[in-house]
Formats: sequence, structure tokens, C-alpha cells
Amino acid sequence: MQLSKSLRRVIYWELGIPLALLSIGIYHGLMQVIYRAGVLQQPSFAKLDYYQGLTLHGVINAIVLTTFFAVAFGHATIAFFLKKEPNKKLAWLSFWLMTIGTLMAAWAMLAGKASVLYTFYPPLKAHPFFYLGTALLIVGSWIPLFDWSRLYRQWRKENPDTKTPLAVLGTLVNFIIWFVCTLAAAYEVLVLLLPWAMGWKQTVNVTLARTLFWFFGHALVYFWLLPAYIMFYNFLPKLAGGKLFSDLAGRIALFGFLLFSVPVGVHHQFSDPSITKGVKIFQSLLTFGVAIPSFITAFTLAASLEYAGRKRGAKGLLGFFGKLPYLDQNRYLFAYMISGLFLFIFGGLTGIVNSSSELNAVVHNTAWLPGHFHMTVAGPVFLAIIGMSLYIYSKNSGKKVFMPKVAVIIPYLWVIGILIFSTGLSWGGLLGEPRRTNLGMTYLNPKNELFTPEWVPTTTLALLGGIIMFIAGMLFLVVFFGTMLKKQTEAAMLEFPVSENLHNERRIPLFDSFKPWLVTMAVVLVIAYVPAFLDATKNPGPGAPRFTPDNPVPVSTTLKTDALQTPALGDKTASAATVNK
Repeated sequence: MQLSKSLRRVIYWELGIPLALLSIGIYHGLMQVIYRAGVLQQPSFAKLDYYQGLTLHGVINAIVLTTFFAVAFGHATIAFFLKKEPNKKLAWLSFWLMTIGTLMAAWAMLAGKASVLYTFYPPLKAHPFFYLGTALLIVGSWIPLFDWSRLYRQWRKENPDTKTPLAVLGTLVNFIIWFVCTLAAAYEVLVLLLPWAMGWKQTVNVTLARTLFWFFGHALVYFWLLPAYIMFYNFLPKLAGGKLFSDLAGRIALFGFLLFSVPVGVHHQFSDPSITKGVKIFQSLLTFGVAIPSFITAFTLAASLEYAGRKRGAKGLLGFFGKLPYLDQNRYLFAYMISGLFLFIFGGLTGIVNSSSELNAVVHNTAWLPGHFHMTVAGPVFLAIIGMSLYIYSKNSGKKVFMPKVAVIIPYLWVIGILIFSTGLSWGGLLGEPRRTNLGMTYLNPKNELFTPEWVPTTTLALLGGIIMFIAGMLFLVVFFGTMLKKQTEAAMLEFPVSENLHNERRIPLFDSFKPWLVTMAVVLVIAYVPAFLDATKNPGPGAPRFTPDNPVPVSTTLKTDALQTPALGDKTASAATVNK
């Protein structure tokens, strides 16, 4: 399919801008492990503070990159599978709102006025531009959903008895989840945090803000993941040389995420005393439920890959693994997907630990947590994003991939790095190593009285893995932008390696209609979150004054001027302490 020039440009910009910003995110990822391993024993480097870099790393990689890509990939899948282009004016409006919002938030972070970490929890306070920018990014990302829904309804009227293409179903499910969960984030940002940041309010309800954030924050994980799931079901079997074992399994999994992905955010608040135990237990059970779609996907994809391997002559129980096209330069996208799928096994297993209230108490706010979510965000999510970004740009521009031999090796180099990196973090977490903290200031500084030698091997492992990941990430940027600079040598066509279905499964209306699932989703959300929000409003505790991430003492404030002054502390530990909640 050949896209119009306007839509093609929107997609190019939505892929190019976040990947250019990714260079900043990758750099600060490397700096984090350097600080934490004690190589740097200072609060800042190159005029960028540790916590400033931590915020840049989290926001760019986990929010900006993923949101821009999801919109670009959504435009491509909707246009390709429905054979209808989105409204170009709305697409450009969406792009500019997201871009302006990103620039506003980026200015606040680079200026050192928004060192509030990825979670932007109060009582950490950012510049109003950070919150306004976040709101614009979110609102801009809503616009395509309503336009795609219009196209889908048109297509459904024209094809009443045809199955909705699985990729279209996945795209709409993903953005419905995103719209619902970001309503809470928008309310938190616009109603609670922005007036507080502008000095109109002296304090903020921290518990309510956190509950609203995790209503958004955990569902965000599935907003990251579902584009990868769409690729796994629709493209991976074809790239492997086989067929999709079950289209119906994919539909069940996608609707399962619609039900379970949003109402489980409270499991991030198991240590929050304001949330009652009954709410936490119920949310823990729901969290185990969200593993079901992942298990369905694991078995379906394993069967699809086995079929592909046996079709290529594989024998024995696991012989099909040896017949897959791991290093085929013409199918480099397979390398990115299979590597992400492998990492997701470990991400899912470590995530189950976090879902249990009792086990979570052991690992809460330790390095175990980033060890877990890097297996997911930096595993299938990141690899699917960069692999598909390269694929869409190359096909849609008619340019061959720059350094194809390097392109196909990058995901395997990344896997090696992430396994070493996350092993170091997870091991350190079990030994009590805190997350987020600048360990080089105290705990990994041999001259400090708080020096903790048992964390030396764990942080060294994380440093080694981080260096390998940095090399892989920079190699990808060379490949991607090198491809952009090449001359067009082929026809510019939007093309996807669409998988055929192994079985001719009949259309089941329940799994090809949104209405019953949306109603059920609303019911589950009410049951899961009304008690949590009641707890947050009934048990808020005293309003919290402003804190900074590098100091355990609140910043002094006055009611009229809200003047900010950081108290001078003689305690050596003050510079390493952080507000981790």
C-alpha cells in the first residue's frame, strides 16, 4: 500500500523525533549505572545532576518514545489493514500537540526544574511547564483513537460479516486502555499537581495523587507492550517461515488485557498505609489474572514457531529452535521480536513476584524493581519499537537498511547486556540495594562510613550490562539515521509481513465486538478502584510540603510566597537519600 505524502511525513516525524531524543535517554541510562557503581562519587556530571538525568532517562524512554511510536504504528496498521487513511489534519494536530508538550517538559527537565523521576510523585515538585507538557502529550495522543474509531465503524458497515483484522483489534484495544488510564493522569496533573506547582495550593494529597498515578502507571505497561503483541501475533509467524497457530487465541488475549490491565495499579501501593488491606488483596488477585493473556500468548507463539521450524525440517521435541532465521538479514525484524520474546519470559516471572503482597514487601523499592521492568520495557517493548521503526521507515521510504549485518546483530547484543544488567539489579535488590539512589555518594564510596561492600559485585554487573546496552543502542541509532541518509533505491510502499492462520477458525461475534468487553471493563474498574479512591480521600494524612529527590528534609515554604530554600545539612548521608515512594 502506498501512503499519501502527508501521512508518510507524519509517521516519519513520529518515529524520528523520539529516536533522536533516545540518544539523551540512552546516555543517561549509562550514567545511572556509572554513578551507582561508585565510578562517579559526586552529585552531578557535565552540569547535569544525577536525579535530573534519572528523570530524563525515564520520561524520554518510557513515555515519549513509547507514545510517539504507538501513534505512528497505529497510523500504519489502521491504514494498511483497513485500506483507509486517517484524517491528515487530525494526524498533524496530534503530532504538534505531542511535540509541543514534549518540548515543554524537556525544557523543564534540562533546566533542572523537574527532577521528579519518571513517576513524578508528589511531594516532589516540578515546574508547571513539566505538567502542562505532560498534559499536552497525553491529549495529543488521544486524537488518533477517535479518528481510527470512525474508520473502523465505516469498515464494519462495509464488512459486517468479516473478522476485524487482528492488528486493528489490537491497536484499538491498546488505545482504549491508554485513553481510560490517562484520564486519571490528566486529572492528577491538571487538578492536583499543576495548581500546587503554580503556588495556588500549599500542599497536595499525596495518597490520592499516587493512586491516580498508578491507575495510569501500571496500565501504561500494557500500552507499551501491546504494539509488541500485535507484532508477535501478526508478523512473527510469517517472519519465522510459518503460520499463526490460533487467531482466536490472540483475540482472547487482547480482550483479556482490556479487562485486567487498568484495575491493578494499587499493587504498586502495597506499602502505602492509607490503602486498606482488603483493597490490596483484591488488586493482588486481579494482577495474577493479567498473567493469563500472557500465558495464552506464550503457548500460541511457541506453537507457531514450532510449526515454522518443523516446516523447515526440524525434528525432535525442541529441534525447531535450531531452524529459525535468527541471523537472516532479509528478516532482521525476526531478530528483534524473538529477542524481545525471550526477555519477556524473565520479565513476566519477576513481575509475578511483585504481584504478591508478601513477596513485594521483600523487594519493595529495591533494585529488584528496575531489574524487573527493564526486562519488559527494555525487552520486548524497546526491541519491538526500534525494530519496527527501522522496518517501517525503510519500506515506506524505499531505502535499504544501512549496515544490515550490524542491524541483525544489535538485538542479540542488547539481550546479553540486559541479562547482565538486570541480574545485577535483581541480585542487589535481594541484598537490600535501594533503587534510584545515587549510591556513589555514600554506599559505593569506600571513603564513606556507609560503604556497603556486598553491593560492589551487583553494581559492577549492572555497570557491565549497561555498557553493553549503551553500545547496542548507539549502534542502532547509527543504523537508523544512516538509513535515513541513504538514497531511495526501491518503490516506497507500506508493507507488513502478515501471517496466515494455520486453522480456519470461524468468526465468534463475542470476540469480534467491543461493546460487551467495554461494559465489563467499566464494571471491573468500578469494583476495583472505588474502594481505593475512597481510602485515598478518607486517609490522606497531612498535606506534604515540597521535597527534592536528593534530600530527606522538606524544602521550607511560606504560605504567601512559597519561597523555596534547601536547608544545609552536615550529615554525609543527606546527599544520597531519596524520596523513593
